[in-house]
Amino acid sequence: MINIAVIGCGVIAQYHLRALAKLTTARAAAVCDVRPDVAQKTAAEFQVPRWTTRASELFADPSIDAVILALPANLRTALALEAFQHGKHVLTEKPVAMSAAEVRTLLAVQGDRVGAVCSSRYRFFASARAATEFLRTGALGKLRTITCRGVNPAGAPPANPPAWRLRKDLNGGGIFVNWGCYDLDYLLGLLDFKLTPKFALARTWTVGAPYAAYAAPGSDAETHVAALVTFAEGCVLNYERAEFSTLPRDNRWQITGERGTLTLQMLKAPGANVVLTEPDPEKGTRTRVIWEGDESALTTEHDGVAADFADAILQKRKPQTSLQDALLFARIADAIYASAESDGPVTFT
Repeated sequence: MINIAVIGCGVIAQYHLRALAKLTTARAAAVCDVRPDVAQKTAAEFQVPRWTTRASELFADPSIDAVILALPANLRTALALEAFQHGKHVLTEKPVAMSAAEVRTLLAVQGDRVGAVCSSRYRFFASARAATEFLRTGALGKLRTITCRGVNPAGAPPANPPAWRLRKDLNGGGIFVNWGCYDLDYLLGLLDFKLTPKFALARTWTVGAPYAAYAAPGSDAETHVAALVTFAEGCVLNYERAEFSTLPRDNRWQITGERGTLTLQMLKAPGANVVLTEPDPEKGTRTRVIWEGDESALTTEHDGVAADFADAILQKRKPQTSLQDALLFARIADAIYASAESDGPVTFT
């Protein structure tokens, strides 16, 4: 039985604790939060035998095998470094870190311990597995474009928007690190993270005046991003994400090659499917379903991460998304923000 400590007892920690409770190979052995009342309440609610306000106490405890870091991005890297230095396996929330430099620092001290990232959540669905298997056949031919457009009109104003969500100093950015980490983990993960970025050109916008109440006071990160990233392999990423906007709803994920386009559904939904559009000698093009099913009731995006983390430790294998994998997203995030700030293209180094 793997003993896992959950560091941070906010909303996302509850998902991890529920997922751990379903496992037979691992358990939540302790929880930690700087707020003693929250830590104690969480331990009691989830029947965790131990709580503390000091993460270092758990890192130094040889009975703790691994930790899940369920707190804001600006706090996680220092804790992950300390955990690795004490020989613990680490599962970190998303985004992987505040910058690519932080990810490289983690990789330098990771050693033989498992380092996993929660941005993998949407690749545990059966639809994602089917898409991965199809892409590995090479049926699309040479890749041309990778497309994500996730835009949603504003709904009712939130009662208490979280302070960290649109703060560069707390989260490293706004909607791109909040949702782009999922989008790119999904799309690039389906392609086994094997692309080499070359150039990025991007623009970001903060929340517009009509929706100022949707962001917490002090927010300075983007709620709308549009970007183009080129890769050495000859393909490009077309990316747009927006929230708190007047844009009509449009959510799609596509991978196009010279011999076909795969249209995907990242989010769990009724009638989720993976559709191939391909050449037809008589009609020009035709479509066919590669996978279809109803994934709307699944909780796999959280359960899968915890189970995969435990299995990776036991089997001494790479997790679904490793720190090395997530470095690709961090590099792209750095370049997109640098391009938006400089109002020009950025070259990857």
